[in-house]
Amino acid sequence: MILNLKIRKMAAMLCCTASLVAFNTSCTRDTQAAPTKTEVTLEPNVFNAEHAESFRLARVESRSVPTMLKANGTISPDVARTIHVTSLGSGRVIELNVRLGDQVHKGQTLLTISSADLATATADYQKARADEELSGKALERAQLLNSHGALAEKDLQQAQDAEEKAKADLQASVQRVRLLGGDPDHAAAVIQLRAPVSGTIVEQNIAGFEGVRSLDNSPNLFTIADLSEVWVLCDVYENDLEAVRVGDPAEIGLNAFPDRVFRGRVSDIARVLDPNTRSAKVRVVLSNPGGLLKPGMYVTATFHSRKLQNRLVVPSAAIMRLQDCDWVFRKEGAQRFRQIEIHSVAQTEDGLQQIQDGTVEAGQEIVFNALEFDSAMAEQRK
Repeated sequence: MILNLKIRKMAAMLCCTASLVAFNTSCTRDTQAAPTKTEVTLEPNVFNAEHAESFRLARVESRSVPTMLKANGTISPDVARTIHVTSLGSGRVIELNVRLGDQVHKGQTLLTISSADLATATADYQKARADEELSGKALERAQLLNSHGALAEKDLQQAQDAEEKAKADLQASVQRVRLLGGDPDHAAAVIQLRAPVSGTIVEQNIAGFEGVRSLDNSPNLFTIADLSEVWVLCDVYENDLEAVRVGDPAEIGLNAFPDRVFRGRVSDIARVLDPNTRSAKVRVVLSNPGGLLKPGMYVTATFHSRKLQNRLVVPSAAIMRLQDCDWVFRKEGAQRFRQIEIHSVAQTEDGLQQIQDGTVEAGQEIVFNALEFDSAMAEQRK
């Protein structure tokens, strides 16, 4: 009986040993079937791509390209095509025929002024004309008497002198009436102020029935501008002035017409800097036949320098904008890529992006589509 008990204990121990071996084998198989996931990021901004061959690469190139500079500005009338309209005679407006923004033609009546100055000038003209007629008749009598020996030569000369002075006074009075805007042949105390040129009224400083003061203490009543050509005035900071030259082409973009680009050339660069902004006014002349460009519009100008310089260029898709910075992914090994911050400045004519700083070098390989690569790395990290 004792022998049977020992045999039973040995059998139980053998069963426990077999169960433990089976359990360990099962755990080992489960561990091999579900391996742990490895971390793909080795250090900040460095990535190991599991399928690096699936990402298209581009090579950083060095090219001789024109310098490009962007600047903000506004549309302004051409000063040479702008006329300030004033009245030389004071008075009161009795009729206003035009308003700000109206298109006017040369000779068109802008407003009518009842003027005491013109009334005085007209009266002086009428007096001078009467004096000239009287002196003319006196000269005729003197000449007749002198021809018959009844008048001395001295008296004839005095009559001639009086006639010359009367003519001079008459001519001066005629000029004054015309200068004030009146007509000597139609005496009136009314000034009809007419447009000296054709154009658009871009400034108005008078309203109906207002008083018009003398020229020395009143602003211009109207400003008329020919807007068939306009100026683009841009502020270029002194550090960037070296990149702009007279004659350089410029592309003008407007918020009002986002799908259109207006082209012109730099016509002038100011010789004096604004002491507050440390910038100079750069002028571009644009043709404006349809009147689309209106004074006061904000513009963005892109200047293309005719002087070439070496720049690094990459495809635009290779640059990713993130947190107000530009980034590219540079290849550093078979599966290793580094995210690098760069500074892009402008595009070339064939759509490549220029890089200003030296964080990458010519000949290095970068990921062609940065957004696609970034999305793939985000999925890989999950």
